Amino acid sequence: MDWITLLRSLQSDFIKRLTSGCLLHCETEGQYSELTIISGERLRALREFCWLMAEKYKRVLPVRDVFISYLKGKLGEEVVKERLADFITEVDYEKRFGGDGNIDFTLTSDPSIGIEVKSRHGSIDRVRWSISSEEVEKNAVVVCILIQEDVSEAQSEYHLFLAGFLPTRMIKLKTGKISFGIEQLLYGGGLWCYLEQLQSSINSSREQPPIYKYLPKQEIASKPTINQLSKSNFQPEYSDENLNILYVRLGDECFEKGEYSNAIANYNQALQVKSSDVDLYYKRGLAHYQIGDYEAAIADYSQAIQINLHDAKSYNKRGLALSQLGRLEEAINDYTQAIRINPNVAVAYKNRAEARSHVGDNQGAIEDYTQAIKINPHYADAYKNRGIARYLLGSQPGFPQAIKINPKDAIAYKKRGNARSDLGDFEGAIEDYTQAIQINPNYADAYYNRGNARSDLGDFEGAIEDYTQAIQINSNYADAYYNRGNIRLEIADKQGAIEDFQKAADIYRQEGKLEALKDTREIILDLEIEESLDILKF
Repeated sequence: MDWITLLRSLQSDFIKRLTSGCLLHCETEGQYSELTIISGERLRALREFCWLMAEKYKRVLPVRDVFISYLKGKLGEEVVKERLADFITEVDYEKRFGGDGNIDFTLTSDPSIGIEVKSRHGSIDRVRWSISSEEVEKNAVVVCILIQEDVSEAQSEYHLFLAGFLPTRMIKLKTGKISFGIEQLLYGGGLWCYLEQLQSSINSSREQPPIYKYLPKQEIASKPTINQLSKSNFQPEYSDENLNILYVRLGDECFEKGEYSNAIANYNQALQVKSSDVDLYYKRGLAHYQIGDYEAAIADYSQAIQINLHDAKSYNKRGLALSQLGRLEEAINDYTQAIRINPNVAVAYKNRAEARSHVGDNQGAIEDYTQAIKINPHYADAYKNRGIARYLLGSQPGFPQAIKINPKDAIAYKKRGNARSDLGDFEGAIEDYTQAIQINPNYADAYYNRGNARSDLGDFEGAIEDYTQAIQINSNYADAYYNRGNIRLEIADKQGAIEDFQKAADIYRQEGKLEALKDTREIILDLEIEESLDILKF
């Protein structure tokens, strides 16, 4: 068992104990504890610091918002500082007017190893922590803290849980931010050991090993960064053949762990040794696809096809990447070529069916789904999607067979509900959405879609209940806020509508959905103008 599997197993046990309240609690500094309690003089000192920060930035943001934000962060940092003690040296905020530079702590013996702390309040089944690409680049680990109490000026005691940690080398992020829940973290009890091992490996890596002679000159021209050192796979000298095998094995191991960028780096090295390996281009294409670099994936699959014109799997995968870019006709041609080479692969028919459905060829989609089912009679997805295509053609649905194969498939019910809704069968759609919700009570999309169907039937109260439930499950569900705002307008709750539209606009802005943002802002402006005119009339 590798260390990641072990820490994830321990994390699962920790989550169960966190739910039941049976946690490890140690008040001795430098020793591991899952629970930390902060109150009294210690809390008062933190509050004083946070009020100073609030005063410093009051011209930029509301004082209370700055205070709460800083207090959340300092509470989390206090947990990590207590647990790691002299092993880390915290950043001095007083010496950095602009903040901590996206690094909360560094190792006392190695300031190049940064630690980022993220603190959140919420229920364990919904709370999520996020980290930016800049923070990933600057830090070796992110440590996540869960605050039991809502953070406020008046709270007299806080119970904080060391929810877990993630090495940044396990985070696949090029730009923007990524968020994760408690189930995706590694058990916090392994944090100290991980940092010790990381420090040891980085110190040895800084002494340039023989394998550097295999790297391109541009890759060794400058001093490696902390992340390059921590993410590289240094080994002694090997023959070209053994070196190729080594890099391929390392790439495969990284891919299996979900470390796709590291996998690509190793496949790159392997291809420098053996540039005509079809499987290597295919594997690197898979890794590029996983991180969303579809153009690079297409280039890799194309290279594999150029070497072997009968590589059916590369045609099929290139079709998937083309579909992601909206190049559906090209994707269909690739799926067709894959089927010509090997006509007995169900997934190729299923993929071509999906592409045909998207370009409006529902009859062709039905034929492909049918062929996929002939090859694999237990292909529930094919039954499910053929049902959608038949609905769109006005034929009898194939969903019952998909549901018969897997009667607990909430997605099948939701998709059948979507198809019924598209045909105006809102009562039938509501039945399917309700069934999906019974299977998965946290299915936000099912609540949202049921809200739409209820709205179409004039059941505004039921629609608002469903949109509200979707928002409770996913607080960033912008469309649910938007549609609830429309319903509130229908029932003359103008102020509630403005609040919902404003929340939707904020989320659209964060997500970069500019057209939706523009539309929502125009609605808000119209409503505010109407409201001011009403006041003048009064």
